[in-house]
Parts: sequence; C-alpha cells; structure tokens
Amino acid sequence: MSESKQDFQKSLGLLDATMLVVGSMIGSGIFIVSADIARNTGSAGWMMVVWLICGFMTLTAALSYGELSAMFPKAGGQYIYLREAYGPVLSFVFGWTFFAVIQTATIAAVGVAFAKFTAYLFPFMDEDVYLLEWSDYRVSAAQLLAIAVIIVLTYINSRGVNSGKRVQTSITLIKIGSLLLLLLFGFLALKHEVWTWNWDNISLWSMRRLNTDGTYASYDGFSAMGAFSAAMVGALFSSDSWHSSSAVAGEIKNPQRNIGLSLALGTLLVTVIYLLTNLMYTGILPLEAMVNAPKDRVAMSVAQEVFGPFGITIIAIMIMISTFGCNNGIILAGARVYYSMAKDGLFFKRAGKLNAHAVPAWALWIQCVAASIWCLSGKYGDLLDMITCVVVIFYVLAIAGIIRLRITRPDLNRPYKAFGYPFLPILYILMGLAFIGLMVIFKPNYTWPGIIIALLGIPIYYLINPKRRKYEVS
Repeated sequence: MSESKQDFQKSLGLLDATMLVVGSMIGSGIFIVSADIARNTGSAGWMMVVWLICGFMTLTAALSYGELSAMFPKAGGQYIYLREAYGPVLSFVFGWTFFAVIQTATIAAVGVAFAKFTAYLFPFMDEDVYLLEWSDYRVSAAQLLAIAVIIVLTYINSRGVNSGKRVQTSITLIKIGSLLLLLLFGFLALKHEVWTWNWDNISLWSMRRLNTDGTYASYDGFSAMGAFSAAMVGALFSSDSWHSSSAVAGEIKNPQRNIGLSLALGTLLVTVIYLLTNLMYTGILPLEAMVNAPKDRVAMSVAQEVFGPFGITIIAIMIMISTFGCNNGIILAGARVYYSMAKDGLFFKRAGKLNAHAVPAWALWIQCVAASIWCLSGKYGDLLDMITCVVVIFYVLAIAGIIRLRITRPDLNRPYKAFGYPFLPILYILMGLAFIGLMVIFKPNYTWPGIIIALLGIPIYYLINPKRRKYEVS
C-alpha cells in the first residue's frame, strides 16, 4: 500500500458535508422503528412526541457541536473534542468504544440491513439461506453480501475522498428525492378514517403498551417513563451519526464555517423528514397495524397500501439505496477517528498514515475487518441496543465539554458560539442524563454491558500507555 506524507485534501464543500450528515443519519431505522415506538407508547400523539424530542435533542447537539468544530477543525471530530476538554484517558475510552462496537457494529448492522432488503428482490440472498454450516454456527447469504458491500465501500473510500464524496452526495440526493416522493404519494393516499381513528381517539394522550393482539396494558406511574425511554432508543438510533462531517474536518473547505453549518442543515433536514414520514404513517395505518407489521417493517406495510403489491419492491429499492449511502458515510467518517488516535500514539501506528490518495487507507481497512467480524458474529443487533445508552453518555460529555472549555480555556478562539448557550446545552445535558438514568433503571440488560465495554477502555489505555504520558494541549 503506497503511503505519502501529504496532508488531507480540502475537497468537501458545504453540500458534500451536509450530504454526509444526512446520508449517515438516514439508514433503515425510519422504515422500521416506528413499530416499536407505537408498541411502547400506544398512541399517535406520544409517538410523535418521541420523534419531536429526539429531533430537538439531535438538533440541539448539532448546534452545540458547531462551537467545538469551529475551535478544533481537525480530523477526528468527537475524539478531538473529548481530548481537548478532558484529556487523553476519556478520549481514548471513547475511541476504544467507537472502534470496538459503536462504529464497526453499526457498519455491520447497516450492511446486513442492506442485504435483508436485497433479498426481497433476490430471494437467494436472504438471511435464512445458509451457505456455510458448522455445528450450531451458520453463515447466511445476507451476511456474506453485507461483508461484500462493506469491502466495496471501503475500497471506494481508499481511492480518495473525492471517490467517497461522489458516492455519498449522489446517493443521498437520490435518497432524499425518494423519501420526498414517498411522502407526497403517502399524503395523497391518506385515509381519512385511519387518520381520524389515530388522532381523534379519546385515548390519544394516554400512554399505554399496545400489544399485537390489539389490547392495551396500562403503565404504573414511573414505569411510563421507562417505556418512553425505551421508545426513544429507536428514534435516537435512527438519528445517530449526525456528527459525521466533524470527523472529516481536515478535508472540508472553510471548516470553521462549513462543519457547524452542515451539522445544523443536515440534522434539521432529517428531523423534518422523520416527523413528516411518521405523520404520513399515521394517516395510512392504524396503530394496531403498525405494531403488527411483519418484522416491524412499517414502511413496507405503508407502501403496500399506497402503491399496491408493487410497493414492497419500491421500498426494498429505497432501503437498499438508503443503507448503501448510510454505510458509505459511516465508513468514510470512522477511519478519521482512528487516524487521530494513531497520531496520539493510542492506536495502530499505520492508522495514522495517509496513502497516495491522501486518505487513511490502513484505518479504513482495519475498520472493514472489524465490521466484517461483527457481520459474521450475528450479534451486532444486540450490541447496538446495548450501546445506545453509551453513545448518549459521550454526547452529554462532549456538550458538557463546551461549558468546561468556556471556564478552563476562555481565551480560545471561538469563531462560532453554541446557539442558545448556556440554556440549550444544559437542557440537552439534563435530557440526556434523564434518558441514561431511565435506561439504567428499566433496561439494565441493554445498558450495563455497553457501559462495561466502554469502561474496559480505561485499563486498556494504561496497558498500552504504561508511562501515562501526559498529553500536552497544543
């Protein structure tokens, strides 16, 4: 692999950075997770509140990150922000968790989602078609297709940031156009009786669990908050990776302006699309039909109602495009975090090298290997549930870092200051802490394993850094 000492190339404009944010956020979640949200809340009103709060939190975080990205317009994004605010130990814990589970398992999950929906067009690629069997371990066609897609996207991105951006920008524009067309036809096909049932029901604001048999189960006091936090998991996961453009800061033109602006524009656009999509769902399917959608694929049930039998093919193609573009953005951004870690001596040395195309190719390929292992493990879905809480913990710490840096390093140049400071950052921190606390109480099986994985980063840091070298802030 040819290597060069050249720096990153400033090749990404505002449109490219915004499309990276949008494309990394929109994967398969918006087509699926509304079923579980409806199941946990039992009403159209509370379902929309979940999406509104998720959108508010995501947009608030993006507007807050604008200050950090303007102060530290370097490759690595969140890793850099945590390092500058708290030092190397915490930033390494984030980087370790990011590589071990957050990014690589997400790449695997999105890759398998691509394969699952490809199987609607080509059944021989289904997850139930096993190509290899050994004792109780099986490898499906969907898993191998997911690995193949990850390898192809890694190769494309190893050929230079221009290759990656062309794929990302073009596919994301197609993705946005497809979603807008789905919204248009969906609202045109809106069923008045379904809309009335979902929105005029006297129990619209009664939070209850909606069972698949159509019956309801009431929550007792505090347990309603636990159900609400469980509903938030899917919405937050669907909105994750909103900070992707900050990871490629070294390749963005005028980063002090364009990173923060791309975060704001991208998250706002996705939030609006998500809210409108869920409104459209409530005008096509009764809540009972949503919770009974086969394998929670609400969008497919909606498409069948709107387009007839051909609807499944339309949605399958849309999700294939969506997940392909989503994985491209995640793969592109993730390698820059490992690059920054390597520069600090906290990751494999070769990950800190750029190839002849001015991209961290070795970091891209080791990420590819780790993601492929998760594809073969079959456990990526469980792990993604487990780390949702951890992801929010790191977001809370990064936004709290804004306040910490205002106090400890007031003389730093801040070309952009967090919108609504300190009210909005503090509100996000409080909302994030509430979500984390409720998840720890009500979903311990899905929180403590992720927290333990993250905490393992502390002994690993001292193991690879026995002299406890003190990072000197430049």
